[in-house]
Amino acid sequence: MKLNIDTTGKTFTVTRAATEKREQSQNGREGRQKTDRNTDELLWTVQVMALDETGGEVINVTLAGNAMPKVNVGAAVNPVELEAMPWATNGKNGVAFRAKSLNQQAAGKAA
Repeated sequence: MKLNIDTTGKTFTVTRAATEKREQSQNGREGRQKTDRNTDELLWTVQVMALDETGGEVINVTLAGNAMPKVNVGAAVNPVELEAMPWATNGKNGVAFRAKSLNQQAAGKAA
């Protein structure tokens, strides 16, 4: 199940630059870079802080594309088509976040 997130009234700030999203291997080492099942594009992860009037939360947002997303730490961004996907595997659970893109905001412009 994918849930669309309304980002109105929220600000998003990059807290860690883009990194390759890697598969986990059986021996605990990182494997090859993951790709999107439908498009075969490479997957990347960008850590952002989401903030609104109730507080903030740090989330990892997955992006697909054959080039590393160009976002700088501290940059204000707007997630495009941000989705939350609840997951459960091997007794663990959480929420994964994915966006079509992270558009960098012009300097001095709030979300």
